[in-house]
Parts: sequence; structure tokens; C-alpha cells
Amino acid sequence: MKFDVSSTALLSRLQSISKVIASKNSLPILDSFLFNLEGDKLTITASDSETRLLTSVDVMNVEGEGLFAISAKILLDPLKELPEQPLHFSINEDNMEVFIHFQNGQYSFIGQRGDTYPQQKPIGENVTSLQIEAQILLNGLGRALFATADDELRPVMNGVYFDINTDSMTFVASDGHKLARLRNYAIKGEERAAFILAKKPANLLRSVLAKEQEEVLIKFDENNAYFTCSNFEMVCRLIEGRYPNYNSVIPQENPYKVTIDRVSFLNALKRVSVFSNPASSLVKLHLLDNQLIISAQDIDFSTSAEEKIICQYVDPELKIGFKGTFLIEILANISSEEVVIELADPTRAGTIVPAENEENEDLLMLIMPMMLND
Repeated sequence: MKFDVSSTALLSRLQSISKVIASKNSLPILDSFLFNLEGDKLTITASDSETRLLTSVDVMNVEGEGLFAISAKILLDPLKELPEQPLHFSINEDNMEVFIHFQNGQYSFIGQRGDTYPQQKPIGENVTSLQIEAQILLNGLGRALFATADDELRPVMNGVYFDINTDSMTFVASDGHKLARLRNYAIKGEERAAFILAKKPANLLRSVLAKEQEEVLIKFDENNAYFTCSNFEMVCRLIEGRYPNYNSVIPQENPYKVTIDRVSFLNALKRVSVFSNPASSLVKLHLLDNQLIISAQDIDFSTSAEEKIICQYVDPELKIGFKGTFLIEILANISSEEVVIELADPTRAGTIVPAENEENEDLLMLIMPMMLND
């Protein structure tokens, strides 16, 4: 087999799918990229046995066709240091010796036969499919991913829940302490359906979608999901199990409402939380007439901090504690200039919503309070 390919085109494709390769694989061949040469198209696959990422690159001066595998490390590390130039690949199919010729030299190493690479499982019969704009999918994953859990006892919490309805699609993630819910009314399913996308493939999908502008085709059955866009295809195993009823934990009526500048609040939290106890990261919010006092202290090291911010608040005086790191994450994942914090009392969950939602969107963040000592 022989072919020529652009070094930067090949490198960008390899880098984008290389993140799926695990540091320790059960099968040694999964440390490699699988190449499938057909005509003037070279299809490249990377996998960790649970998730597969496929992409392709155009090649020239092709002789022959077939499958072969090359170690990811052997290929990626030298390519990163090469300037843009054509690479000439030559693969001896008898002993799998690979030669890469370029402007100033050549590399040679032994590849592997591609037929030992694990095959992709065919999709089941009960398939649900829908099309969604890449940027809408990217936005949904970006808003929800930070709230996913790392819980070995409840694996369903370790991913993003796609809740598809005939009038909307909702992205949900929660770790039991915080919850993110983004409902988009521009996406409509033909029937009610749902699946849970694990955190690793969700992160891989997010990095791939950053360069995509067109629509993404999503197909899924009971076990696997297939995401197909113009330059990539991802196949991943879904988390099995029933996702909790997330709507039941969202307070329907929190009477006390605070409207505040998001960036001012976020920056003040970042400064004040430095002085909180590292174990608890407890930050206290004290609400008065049009004023929010943010405070934190670490008794062990005799450190404390307090800042005042102007806000819109006319309800009774209220003191409530939250984990500062969670509040910071939530505010960082909202894009509006102002946010509305809705509270009831120091023991009940608070919700944070944008003062103005994006078109066709309904974003809600929930955070559980922490006990205050005073």
C-alpha cells in the first residue's frame, strides 16, 4: 500500500481522535490508530473498547488498499514537530513494515495488521434518530457537563441525560449537590425517548463539535449511541439504568428573588472563597435591602473575608450557606449579564437562572445549601 497525505491535515485529524485512547488498554492494539485505505480516502479509527471515534482524510497517489494499525505514540510525537509538507506512506503488507518519507528524511517502524482491531457492533433494531445543529448540541453539553457526578454506586449520575420530547429536548446533569437543566424548544423528537451519555464520550464529543457547524445525526438504541457529523463519527456505549426524576427536586416556588450582575458576583465569590475552609469551601450569603454580603472564614488559620455587592432584593433578611466552588462553577456556565437567584429558606435548594434566556432556551441551575454555624 502507498499513498501521499498532507502532514498538518493528518496531524489535526489524529489529534482530534487521539483523546479517546486510554492510558491502559485491555487489548494492546487499542494503543494504535486503525487505518482503512479505500480509494483516495483514508479512514482513521481510535477506540478504548467503550467508545470509538472515526474520521477521514483525503490522500493522493494511492496504490492498493487495506487495513493497518500504527502505534499512536510513534505517529503523533514526530508529526507534531514536522512543518507542513507532503508525507509519502509505504506499507509492506507481508511484514507490516511502514516507511514514511518526507522532505528531509524518513521514519520506519513495524505496524500491525488491522484485522485484529475490534470490530464495531452493528446498531440494534429499535433505533431512535434525530438531527440537531452542532452548536446547539455543543451548548447543551457545555452547560451540563460540569454537574455530572463521579459516583461508583450510582453510575446513572455519571453522565448527561438527554430527555427528548415532542416539544423540546432537555440536557440534564446532577451529582446530588448541584443540578444543571437546559431545555431547548428548537429540537423536537418524533416520540418520547431518552439516553444517558457517559462523561468521557460527552467530553470527547464536545471537543469534536467545537470545529463543526453543520447538523449532527444522533442514532441510539438500548446500548449504544452514534453521533455522525461532517468530519467525524463517534460510537459509544450508553450508561444503562433509569435516570432519577429531576423535575421532582426542582423547587416550584421559591418566593425570595435576588437579581444580581453575574460577573460581579462571580468575581467576588472567587476572591472571598480563597478564605473559606478548604475542606468545606463554605461561603455565606447575607441578603439585606438591595445588598448582598458574601463572607467566608477558616477558623483553623484565622482567615476571613467579606464583600458587599449591590443587587435587587426587597424581601426579608436572609442568611444561607453554599459551597463556594459549586456556586463559581454554576455562574461560570451561565452566559447572561444578570442572574436571578431564587431562594426559600436556609435549608431548601436554591435555583439560579439567567435574567434573560437565549432564544428557544430555558436554563436552570440548582444548588443545595450547607448548614451555617450561626
